[in-house]
Amino acid sequence: MLAKCFDNEVVALIGLGGTGSYLLDLLVKSPVKEIHAFDCDGYHVHNAFRSPGRLSENELGLSKAEVYQNRYENFRHGLRVENKFIDESCTVDMGGVTFAFVCVDKGSARAAIFNLLISLEIPFIDVGMGLTQKDRGLTGMARVTYYSPERALALRELNLAEMNDTPDNVYRANIQVGEMNALNASLALIRYKQLMGFYGQDGAQVNTVFNISDLDLTGDSYDEV
Repeated sequence: MLAKCFDNEVVALIGLGGTGSYLLDLLVKSPVKEIHAFDCDGYHVHNAFRSPGRLSENELGLSKAEVYQNRYENFRHGLRVENKFIDESCTVDMGGVTFAFVCVDKGSARAAIFNLLISLEIPFIDVGMGLTQKDRGLTGMARVTYYSPERALALRELNLAEMNDTPDNVYRANIQVGEMNALNASLALIRYKQLMGFYGQDGAQVNTVFNISDLDLTGDSYDEV
């Protein structure tokens, strides 16, 4: 009976990089009604190391949209993966969407997507990772932030998510941290399922952060961030 809460859910997944590809893998195995996924990049060797599933040689050089549509379309109905860049102009693409996940690593792209979703009053979860290389190894965090239609504008002003392009992030150097991508995706989907009433929750967290160095997981409510 718990699965009934997803019967009318049309979920948009924007970005199919490391975290987005793991989130897609989890979503296609969930009971949501439809999944509309978007990414405009090609599928290359480094993508195979930060995404679930096996690699077929003929997938290299295709668009991510082609790869993931072919990989999952025999698993469920209601999946549409498009080779498209999403920005403020893409209102038609969000038609019927009840919830969205933002999984992009460029701040400028994230800002445009936020503008779109906030203007359409679509609730969404944004994910992000920040990694730094130190003498003792990589440190950093994985973040999951929930933006409700009522509080999205105010929450965006807190700058919890990166809105500018900063080229010095270690993650963007294509370092392979698939386990962090998978964790980030899992935390995002668990938070979504809490919002849908599938999982129970204590309090109303809007920002959840996992710290690598001490394996600490913290969550803040709207009044605490």
